[in-house]
Amino acid sequence: MLGPALIRRFPVLGIRDFRLLLADRLLAPAAVAFSIVGVSFAVLDLTGSTADLSYVLAAQIAPSLVFTLLSGVVADRIPPQRVIVAANVLIAVSEGGLGLLVLTGEVELWHMIVLETLTGVGMAVFWPASQALLPKIVPDGLLQEANAISRLAMNGAQMGGAAVAGVVVAVIGPGWALSICGVGLLGTIPMLLSIRVTGHARVPGASMLGDLREGWSEFVSHTWLWAIVLQFCVTLMAWYGGFQVLGPVVAKSDLGGPAAWGVITAAEALGLLLGGLLSLRFAPRRPILFVACIGAVMAISPLSLAMRWPLLGICGAAVLLGVAMEIMMVQWSVALARNIPSEKLARVSAYDALGSVMAMPVGALVAGPLAHNIGTSATQYGAAAVIVAAAALTLLSRQVRTMRAHVPRPDSDDDESGLPGITASPI
Repeated sequence: MLGPALIRRFPVLGIRDFRLLLADRLLAPAAVAFSIVGVSFAVLDLTGSTADLSYVLAAQIAPSLVFTLLSGVVADRIPPQRVIVAANVLIAVSEGGLGLLVLTGEVELWHMIVLETLTGVGMAVFWPASQALLPKIVPDGLLQEANAISRLAMNGAQMGGAAVAGVVVAVIGPGWALSICGVGLLGTIPMLLSIRVTGHARVPGASMLGDLREGWSEFVSHTWLWAIVLQFCVTLMAWYGGFQVLGPVVAKSDLGGPAAWGVITAAEALGLLLGGLLSLRFAPRRPILFVACIGAVMAISPLSLAMRWPLLGICGAAVLLGVAMEIMMVQWSVALARNIPSEKLARVSAYDALGSVMAMPVGALVAGPLAHNIGTSATQYGAAAVIVAAAALTLLSRQVRTMRAHVPRPDSDDDESGLPGITASPI
């Protein structure tokens, strides 16, 4: 039981449903960390091909192009925690199934592609519901604290999970890591089902297509929103190919193998953890400008690998990037929750997620063959250049550069800039 002093220091911990969500956000990321390390090395152990790794990781992302929007509509209609349960079950079945196939020696490349596609469906279903759930649990005044603490828990769990996963893969193989992922995700179900949150009442006669149109209208009405989403569409495409796909390749060839990749992943998670602590109190005056600039900083990931920095240097860069990324993610989540009506938040979050990741399969598919033809380092240098260029173009938007945050929710009458909850700075 939490002590009164801790609850006085962090009032959000006094909310029962938030504590249940926090328990889920400890267990689920720890389990998923075993998949992050296990999948890449399962493919590399089986085929040794960067192109095959590209295909498998692209299969993991591709379902977001279809299922993210559908999840957004559903999560605005029914309790979002139930949507998250469905997502966790899908990922548990696919990752656990792949782990069993690897352990029995019966796995083939097509098995990996099919099962990672199922994982991708689960990931696509999860995100909009996750974004919509927290604002239903905590009051507006505690949103930043709640986001910071919940992400702090997630990142701490991922850090520990990644470090252990790297050792597990190195010592007993990726099959065990994938199986652990499946078991861990199934363990989240009782906690999620205990959360007491209801869905929004459905408007009579409303169709899924009509709900999608309504969400799209809300999304495109905010220039700051779609400009940042376009930036991260390009940024994540380049980052995913240059770092997430080619990173394990560099780790295997130059850094010592899966244990090194597990350490790098854990270092980034440590940065996220530190960033979460800073996010409890730090809030930039221009959060959208901050988000755009941190997008440019992501170039350090493929750049550190392209330049073949020593493992310690790569880990140091990963820590610093993790700090910046976590502060950015908290600010972005709070901006969405405070500036988008709650009954549309899951759908707008779905468009946000879809736009941000829709080009990631392209990055995954291109990175392996491109690295084969022009070299891994050259591909990673190119990825870093694309990331910086995307940020520079986004900063051309005056709204992105000048928007200031303040507290009122979307139904507030205070609207100086045409953006609910944000005022335009004259500077």
